[in-house]
Amino acid sequence: MTDYIEGKRAVIEALRTEVPIKCILMADNAKREPLVNDILRKARQREVEVHMVPRAELDKRVGNEAHQGVLASAEPFPYQGIGDIVAASLAYAEEHDGRALVVVCDHLTDAGNFGAILRSAEAVGATGAIIPNKRSARVEASTYKSSAGAVAHLPIAQTSNIPSTLERLKKEGFWVCACTEQSSNELWDVDLKGKIALVLGNEHDGISDLVLQHCDMAGRLPMMGLVGSLNVAQAATACMYEWLRQNW
Repeated sequence: MTDYIEGKRAVIEALRTEVPIKCILMADNAKREPLVNDILRKARQREVEVHMVPRAELDKRVGNEAHQGVLASAEPFPYQGIGDIVAASLAYAEEHDGRALVVVCDHLTDAGNFGAILRSAEAVGATGAIIPNKRSARVEASTYKSSAGAVAHLPIAQTSNIPSTLERLKKEGFWVCACTEQSSNELWDVDLKGKIALVLGNEHDGISDLVLQHCDMAGRLPMMGLVGSLNVAQAATACMYEWLRQNW
């Protein structure tokens, strides 16, 4: 199934950040306003073909009218290997006082949450993200939009076994921290200095018991209001910035 990036700004960002694009489909009645002209200019620079088609054709391809008259057909995402992320993390740590952050997502299923987490991970300087290769949100066209283009700058790897991957990270000097509301420790009291693998759980079930068994420590965010928990993407952002604060 073809993956489409929808909307003028999302397509511009995809062109700007070197997202692998097969071609661009543009409504034949699109007005030549600045954003459209920018798309055409960037497409020429990257030698990406632009096909003018009826707007109804765009509606049919994505099943809605939110495309703003522009769709980009994206190539499959080039995942990296776990070893690549480990190597990049160790190199980063050598140049940044021993700190590095790898974000591990335990079967997140919502693409919007996944993209938002990648955006925050890139913002704090994470060296990579690791996701399961099955039953999990993956990098697709919508992820480029929800991550505001961060997916193009953050190495992402897939794994068939999260526990074994965590053990590999430990052997490379990482401490593994589970972010879970079930912890009795507030995250502020958890030592996140140095090389940390931050584990985030599924939107409904949290981190699995098996994965928790392979974590060195755990922390929760204090909740002062009446709501019992935060959205996983919001919680992930707070946790990642706590890592950054402790390593500042």
